[in-house]
Amino acid sequence: MSLFARLFLAHLLVLLLAAGAMFWVAELLAPRFYQGHLQHMMDMMGPMGLSLRASLEEGLYSTLRNALLAALPVAALFAASLAFLLSRRVSNTVTLLARGAQEIAHGRYNYRLSEEGPTELAELAKQFNYLSKTLEQVEQSRVNLIGSVAHELRTPLTALQGYAEALSDGVLPKEDAAKKIAREVRAMGRLVEDLSLVSRVEAGILEVHPQPLDPLKILQESQERFALPFAEKVVQLELASADHLPPVCADPERLHQVLSNLLSNALRCTPAGGQVTLGAEPIKEGVRFFVRDTGLGIAPEHQARIFERFYRVDPARSRREGGTGVGLTVAKGLVEAMGGRMGLESVAGKGSTFYFILPFAKA
Repeated sequence: MSLFARLFLAHLLVLLLAAGAMFWVAELLAPRFYQGHLQHMMDMMGPMGLSLRASLEEGLYSTLRNALLAALPVAALFAASLAFLLSRRVSNTVTLLARGAQEIAHGRYNYRLSEEGPTELAELAKQFNYLSKTLEQVEQSRVNLIGSVAHELRTPLTALQGYAEALSDGVLPKEDAAKKIAREVRAMGRLVEDLSLVSRVEAGILEVHPQPLDPLKILQESQERFALPFAEKVVQLELASADHLPPVCADPERLHQVLSNLLSNALRCTPAGGQVTLGAEPIKEGVRFFVRDTGLGIAPEHQARIFERFYRVDPARSRREGGTGVGLTVAKGLVEAMGGRMGLESVAGKGSTFYFILPFAKA
């Protein structure tokens, strides 16, 4: 038996039982309502009324019963119509949900249900649409990720193929070919490592080992590590920090990784003769680390998406200079894994400031 038939019979049975109960209650309670009226009539009619009492009672009782019996088919028709409408509405919604689940099972995540109808069914359809929209976004992210990875790998693979052909034809010396091939292999390895880190960050399974750290010492180590690359590009790297900063609770390796990503981005985006400032300052929430550059800045329409994986403000320049497009995604995930948060302040044409806040170390 179909769902509609079961619902229809269930509704009809409930309504008929209600009508039967009403009939029975009327039969049971009606005499109590007309007994007083009969007694008043008997008093007015005198001795003659006593002989008519039984006839009047039977007439009233018979009239009530006939009226109820006459109304019963109308009530049954009304009950059947109402049961039909309610059952059809519920069964149609269930059928649409089943069809929607089948559509999603076949990968058609853009399927949506009508959100009209009773409150509960409309809410159910609304939640189903939210589910399908979320799955559609996840699928689109998966497609975008595959396309981005393929695009990122295509560049070093094309270069490797070119170097291999040049080496095979004797156009490129073996030593030069080996160096160039090793460079492209390192680029591919860096991309794979970044993707692995991004996947662990987004899955929430990244391990961090926080401990009390001296922010000034971390900044000085990062400045020393990047002194040579900045000098080679003729970009000034300055350290701006108070002499004494309260210790923060962070993983030293991950903190260095975050600063390395921010400094690398700042170096790529700052032209020769520019300046990058690395610093930290205490605030109410914790210690605020920042990397400020005098580059081109980031337009407002790009700032909301700057931490998305593979998102680039200038794709051609970033790819040419070796960026994988996931550095900021990794940095943001690492900061959040250590209990902090990351943000951006930028004005187009005047430079950018990437900052993150880490909590104070407990005593």
